[in-house]
Amino acid sequence: MKQLKRDVMWMGLVVIILLTVLSIYGAFINTENAQAFFNSVPLAVYWVFFTLLLIVGLFLFPRLIHTPGLLLIHLGCIAILAGGLWGSNDGHKLQKKLLGRIKMPSGRMIIYEGLSENRIVNDEINPAYAVDPDNNVVIYEFDDHGHPIILADDDPRILQLPFEIHLKDFRMEYYPPFLLVDTDDGKSWKLKSIEAAASFKLDDRATLKILNIYKNFKIDMDKGAYDDPGPGSNPAVQVSITYPDGTKHEQYAFQNFPGHMGENKEFTLRYVTQGMVKDYFSDLQVFEDGKLMLEKTIEVNHPLYYGGYHFYQSSYDDKAGQYTVLSVTSDSGLVAVFAGFALMCGGAFYHLWLRRIMAYFKTAKQRTTHGD
Repeated sequence: MKQLKRDVMWMGLVVIILLTVLSIYGAFINTENAQAFFNSVPLAVYWVFFTLLLIVGLFLFPRLIHTPGLLLIHLGCIAILAGGLWGSNDGHKLQKKLLGRIKMPSGRMIIYEGLSENRIVNDEINPAYAVDPDNNVVIYEFDDHGHPIILADDDPRILQLPFEIHLKDFRMEYYPPFLLVDTDDGKSWKLKSIEAAASFKLDDRATLKILNIYKNFKIDMDKGAYDDPGPGSNPAVQVSITYPDGTKHEQYAFQNFPGHMGENKEFTLRYVTQGMVKDYFSDLQVFEDGKLMLEKTIEVNHPLYYGGYHFYQSSYDDKAGQYTVLSVTSDSGLVAVFAGFALMCGGAFYHLWLRRIMAYFKTAKQRTTHGD
């Protein structure tokens, strides 16, 4: 028995060291490769062996059972590994065999604004999408010769959900406009809160004031500079620059033509109306059997949860803003994983702090009792 215990302890040490090495390796490869690596067959064998080793340890080392903190930590590790296995690709295959439950571990869903979708596409393929004249979304991929091949709904790489998600509205939020001011000697300013009559101090060099803001700047001999209400987009601002000696001059800053300089050629201006996207939102509605079951606005890190899946805001149509891209993840095994982390944290807190605090108060009470 002693030899078996030593062997289990050594195997546990090797498994933990290997886990450290695998974690470091996984941190240096991209997300897709890491997911494929940790879900591979050799790693599946490793996770199962690790889980069984922890279970065997409960029976071989009674101290684990009689010490609450260590027991909670140990059970937490088992729950995390078991939950991870249940939520893996092989775990989903096992669910299908044992429970008849058909779920996809992860995938993507593209929903066009004003339309509904119930198809999840496996992460292993990178399909294209199009809307036909009847407002039906067609999913297709390209063969080796670049010819499109339409994917049927019964394609094994596509899973149809028993409910539909409708994209009611999609919108993006941008950082507010700003004005970049540069000089030849390397000095620069980023001016925010661009509004008519706003004034900015450029150190002791000059004072810049916003005179006019244009959405579609045009200029002609008769009207001069004006904002054209017609089609087109040429964002610009007109500024006045006042120097310490009282000298003033005016110039324009454009978004489409950056680097414009005034007559004195001292300041180079660039107007930016749409910088980086600050956030994007999808107003989603869930329909099942024609009934509205749930309505929620999602954004990055604020997903929609329904029907055993989490729907995360992943990407969007960056050209026309016509559709949203949702990353879909199955919830299989998540309860066990979260419970495992809770057990580990509780066990560590008890073993490192709570039991010592309890022992302290117990000793203090005994001293008080004996003192009386």
